[in-house]
Amino acid sequence: MAQDTYDDRTMPLLDHLVELRQRLMYSIIALFAVFIVCFYFAESLFNFLVHPLAQILLDRGLEEGYRRLIFTDLTEVFFTYVKVAFFFAAFLTAPLFLTQIWLFVAPGLYKHEKMALAPFLAASPVLFFMGAALVYYAIFPLAWEFFLSFETQAQEGTLPIELEAKVDQYLSLVMKLIFAFGLCFQLPVLMTLLARSGLATADGMAAKRKYAIVGVFIVAAIFTPPDPISQISLAIPIIGLYEVSIWMARLTERKKAEAEAKVDQELGGE
Repeated sequence: MAQDTYDDRTMPLLDHLVELRQRLMYSIIALFAVFIVCFYFAESLFNFLVHPLAQILLDRGLEEGYRRLIFTDLTEVFFTYVKVAFFFAAFLTAPLFLTQIWLFVAPGLYKHEKMALAPFLAASPVLFFMGAALVYYAIFPLAWEFFLSFETQAQEGTLPIELEAKVDQYLSLVMKLIFAFGLCFQLPVLMTLLARSGLATADGMAAKRKYAIVGVFIVAAIFTPPDPISQISLAIPIIGLYEVSIWMARLTERKKAEAEAKVDQELGGE
C-alpha cells in the first residue's frame, strides 16, 4: 500500500507559501497578458455579445443603423470594453488557474484522492462553457424577443415605446446571465464531490428531489431577468443536471463499495 501515501517530499510552511505565491504570480501574469490581447479586440468581443440582440432587430426588417446602443457617460464605453476584456481573459485563463491550484495541492494528496479530483477539475471549465453556450445561443434570443415585445408603435395621441439600451447595462445583464448559467452547470461536480466525501448520498438526493426543484426555481428567479422564459430556461437544465448528479452519485457509491469490498477481500485473504 505504499502507493497510497503522500507523494513527493514534506515542505516547511514557508516553502509552501512561496510556492503558492509563485504559482499565483504565473496565473496573474498570464491573466494580464491575455487581458491586453482581449482589450485590443474588445470592440469585436462586445459586438459578439451584442449579436443576438442585433440579429433579432435585423430579422424584424429594421435597416442596419436604425437601432443603436447608447451611452450617457463619457467613460462608459471605455470601462465597458475593460470589463469585456477582463471577462474573456478570465474565461480563457481559468483552466490555467485550476492547473496551478492542482499542481500546488496534488503533492499533498493520496493517489486515490488525485484520481478522484482530477476528472472534476477537468470537467468544471467544460461545464461552465456548456452553460455559457446554452445561454448565448438559446436563452438570449428567447429573452430578447420577450423584452422587445413590449415595444409599441406610435398611434394618435400616444408616443412610441422603443428600446435604446445602454452599453454598460446590456453588458451587465449579459454577464450576469452567463455567470448564472455557468455556475449552475457546476451542480454535477459539486454533488458528486459531496457524494464522494460522504456528505450526500444518491438516495438522499432522490428523496429531496421535490425540495430541490422548488429551490431551483427560486435560484432561477434570483439570477435571471423577471420573465418566465429565462427562468424556466435556466430551471429545466438545472433539474436535468440534478438528475445527472444523482446518477453520478450512485455510480460513485457503487465504485466505492466495490473498492472497499476488494480491500476487505485482500485483508481476509491474508
